[in-house]
Amino acid sequence: MVYRLTDDPNLFPDPHYGEPDGLIAVGGDLRPERLLTAYCNGIFPWYGYKEREHILWWCPMNRFVIFPKEIHVSHSMRQLIHKSTFHATINQAFAEVIHQCSINKERNKEQGAWLGKDMIEAYTQLHKMGFAVSIEVWNQENHLVGGLYGINIGRNFFGESMFSNAPSASKFALIHLSQLMEKTGGIIDCQFETPHLLAMGGRYIPYDEYMKYLRADEEVTSQ
Repeated sequence: MVYRLTDDPNLFPDPHYGEPDGLIAVGGDLRPERLLTAYCNGIFPWYGYKEREHILWWCPMNRFVIFPKEIHVSHSMRQLIHKSTFHATINQAFAEVIHQCSINKERNKEQGAWLGKDMIEAYTQLHKMGFAVSIEVWNQENHLVGGLYGINIGRNFFGESMFSNAPSASKFALIHLSQLMEKTGGIIDCQFETPHLLAMGGRYIPYDEYMKYLRADEEVTSQ
């Protein structure tokens, strides 16, 4: 069943009663309060802004995640890291990273393009509040060649998008993120499976197991 959201940003339906593909709700807005409530329950917005007026909200019952300690670093990536071809920073160029994620390989011209003006403004606001985070990858000439961004709540990271203008730059960003998170015990929510993420150690866990990691953050925060 797909529910229509009310004006209350804190109310979402139980994801267990959503559609088999993970769609659970439609409507609402992208206010920070609503987005943070959504992410704390494993829910995220994703819709083609050119084709749809209303926001679609998703929560798949099988969650594709990466455990930072399980990140797969190939032999070629280890060589790349040791060569110091790239270096990574955090939150040094959020606006440019999200912009590149929206236009890289002309994604903004494709059917179903989802990272439009409204989404960019919403996540930029979350960045100003300290929740949206970017990882930037720079080459030896200090040019931005790759990166990713997502939502960081407690020990967990909810990946939104990544881009690469140089071979393996987005992989470098993900490895850097995993290394930063390795000791926290959290997870990286990848939202959807891709061959790229699967090769780097992504795997599925049930929604109820996934929520244990999110609830663990709440317990730590409340202590």
